[in-house]
Amino acid sequence: MSAEYDIANPGATELFESLRAFGYDLPTALADIVDNSIAAKARNVWIDLIWAGQESRITIRDDGEGMSEKALVQAMRPGSMSPLAHRSSSDLGRFGLGMKTASISHCRCLTVLSRSAHTSVTARRWDLDYIASTETGEWRLLKGPDLASEGDLGLLAKQTSGTVLFWDRLDQLVGTASADDETAQKHFRERADAVKQHLAMVFHRFLTGRNAISIHLNGRKIEPWDPFMEDIDAVDPLPAETLTADGAQIEIKAFILPHHSKISPERHALGAGPKGWNAHQGFYIYRNRRLLVAGDWLGLGMQKEEHFKLARIRIDLPNSADLSWQIDVKKSRARPPAKLRKDLQRIARVARGRASRIYRHRGKILQRQHGDKQSFLWTHLTRHGKTFYKINREHPLVRRVLEDSVDRDASRALLNLIEQTVPAPLIVINNAESPDGFGLPFEGASGELRKAMEAVYSALRHEGNEPASAARALMGMEPFNQYPELIAGFLDEITSAMAAKEIEKRGFE
Repeated sequence: MSAEYDIANPGATELFESLRAFGYDLPTALADIVDNSIAAKARNVWIDLIWAGQESRITIRDDGEGMSEKALVQAMRPGSMSPLAHRSSSDLGRFGLGMKTASISHCRCLTVLSRSAHTSVTARRWDLDYIASTETGEWRLLKGPDLASEGDLGLLAKQTSGTVLFWDRLDQLVGTASADDETAQKHFRERADAVKQHLAMVFHRFLTGRNAISIHLNGRKIEPWDPFMEDIDAVDPLPAETLTADGAQIEIKAFILPHHSKISPERHALGAGPKGWNAHQGFYIYRNRRLLVAGDWLGLGMQKEEHFKLARIRIDLPNSADLSWQIDVKKSRARPPAKLRKDLQRIARVARGRASRIYRHRGKILQRQHGDKQSFLWTHLTRHGKTFYKINREHPLVRRVLEDSVDRDASRALLNLIEQTVPAPLIVINNAESPDGFGLPFEGASGELRKAMEAVYSALRHEGNEPASAARALMGMEPFNQYPELIAGFLDEITSAMAAKEIEKRGFE
């Protein structure tokens, strides 16, 4: 018995406008396009954001395998491939929607030119305003020689194969702004910076190594951002684990990043990532080396907190795990299968514990309790269950100042006043609101650091310490121990000066 049915084709205008609301921001949309370039075996991807007010344009070009006319038409179809269909293990796509939804989320006119090694340049266009104007509801994919100017065609003229996308009428990004609108232009440039940071993070494993690709943004090559800082010896990696769920093997490896005192201020700032240290703690989910989720505790009952910010955990998925991990169309969300939750919680607890111990300076606390009392300017006291901070009177510079003071009572009163007015509540509030907003001691003030170093060294020598002993004390003293290069240079100068004096003395003898 045959079934009765009606044909209920969706209206092109209505569905396109709905697809625009998928929630892509500009960085994730462009990352989706780069996925296609990588799948097409491109070695280079060029992205240009061209400001011209309402005439602004974004172009994405690659030197991949390109497409024949038949393949291009198929690629332009919404839902060009079923998410249930078998795919290559290296495929970065899943739903057959990425190029279309990512593009039209930001432009109302998408033009694609492509050529393969055996075909000439072919062009197709989705123009949402044209489709709306026809009032037919038909899915009219435009074609013809007038879709591309000579300049547009010239982008592929020197390539044997490749593809270029043109995003025009950028209503979401530019709106009705004029070319001389400085505020809109500033916003446009800021979004370009966000694109750079996002692509550097999402594709960092493609941008390094023997078969690295290159992504260029507005003529400049994007450098990779490795969230695990694997090129730094101070990073503490935990042993890797392999878990299996729904027939797919998952590789998991945790990294405990170094305390800021173990790396340079520049490396610490770079390690913070686009959103800062706190935001980037947690799990990093990769599918075929492409980053999907950057720093999230995956709904495992764990919150992002300041003292866990050094814990980052890498999860490598095959694309056969897409459905079980609930990978979304934008490739920006994933949720682990229920059978893996306990293992992931266990791994996360270990990593968070290690990170917390580093953050809380366990070694330094022991040194405060049992080590050299001169090493720290501030001491921590607990009285009647309340916390107090006092200036260490045993610090050599403090002791020297008190000894040389004409009015010692006034100097002691000043120290007491400073101690009693430490703005602890404000520090707590600022740290909660902007945990990465605190600078390192003497950050950006090398001249002042040098003067403080000289003063403390002089105080140590004044107390009768030999030069070598004073140098050792200075190297273990806060905050100078955070600047080993400056200390080394300072001590070299002292050694050279002492040697010159010794030579001069012998000359007189």
